[in-house]
Amino acid sequence: MAVTSPQTRMALATRRAGPVTSLDAEALARARRVRRAQLRVAAGTLVGAALLLVGLPALLDLLPRDWRVGDMPVVWLAVAVLPYPVLATLAWVQLRRAERVE
Repeated sequence: MAVTSPQTRMALATRRAGPVTSLDAEALARARRVRRAQLRVAAGTLVGAALLLVGLPALLDLLPRDWRVGDMPVVWLAVAVLPYPVLATLAWVQLRRAERVE
C-alpha cells in the first residue's frame, strides 16, 4: 500500500472524475469570458512574435550585405541582438494585458 498525502489523493481523484467546481452559473460564465479574452491576448502576442521571427529575416534580406560594424555584418548583429529585447517587450505587454483582463 502506497502512502500519499491528502493533496495527492485529491489531485488524483480530480484527474479521474474531472475538476470539481463550486462556481455558480454567473461566476462560471465570467470565468469563461476571462479565459476567452486571455486567449485572444495570447493569440495577438503569438502573431506579433511570429511576425518578428519571420519578418525580421525577410526585412534584413533587403539590406545590403556589405554593411558592417567592425568585422561583423549588420545583418548578423540584427538577427543576434534585436529579437531578444523585442520578444521581452512582447512578453511584458502580454502579461500586462492578461492581468488587465482579470
